[in-house]
Amino acid sequence: MSQQQSDGSSARRLARRLPLVGAAAAGSVLLLAGPAFAHVSVQPAGPAAKGGYATVNFKVPNEKDDASTVKLEVTLPTDHPLASVMPQPVPGWKVDVTKAKLAKPIEMHGEKITEAPSKITWTAEDKGVEPGQFQQFPVSVGALPEDADEVVFKALQTYDNKDVVRWIEPTKEGAPEPENPAPVLKLSAAEEDGHGTADKAGAKAGATAGMKNTAAAADASGSDTTARVLGAIGIVVGVIGVGFGVFAGRRRSA
Repeated sequence: MSQQQSDGSSARRLARRLPLVGAAAAGSVLLLAGPAFAHVSVQPAGPAAKGGYATVNFKVPNEKDDASTVKLEVTLPTDHPLASVMPQPVPGWKVDVTKAKLAKPIEMHGEKITEAPSKITWTAEDKGVEPGQFQQFPVSVGALPEDADEVVFKALQTYDNKDVVRWIEPTKEGAPEPENPAPVLKLSAAEEDGHGTADKAGAKAGATAGMKNTAAAADASGSDTTARVLGAIGIVVGVIGVGFGVFAGRRRSA
């Protein structure tokens, strides 16, 4: 066999192997990237300002091909207790909020709080989160801490085959992401009123409505005064008319 023929055969064999190598490499990338997209995470639905209130979504993807997620347990922080926790109803899921005594009472709106929500549990009443799907669980929380840049939640994801994935590992800056990181809520700078943009918008709308109501009241008062003046003028004109009629009648009689 000539050198040219040998080189041609090697090239053809390499060409046949390349698709297989490429497919294997792509599969390896997907296997490595898969878990990164399957984390339980928490994201704010709007501003999550320090010292304010926010609505957050716990996003739960299903990372298994043969089981469904039927329970999510989220442990709330104890170093910065969240005195107000209100889950939004999710169709097909039952939700329970567990409270616990605080080691150190906190003040909220001038009142001393001795206990706060410590855990939220969602339990599927139907099929749960099936393979290839995800579910979001919205919660209104507050007041967020004023002296922290983030709030760390710990979560347990339970499947109908009894497997439990514990999303509780802390993520350290500069270190590789752990296999099962805990959901982390990043906080933005504090708002001036401590209640977030939504409250500011509500206050502005209330002030605008108050101004409109005041103007309407002034218009109504002005209209009422005008009506009274016109009514008085009408009465005077009527009296003059009656007097004129009596005077004219007397002249005719005379």
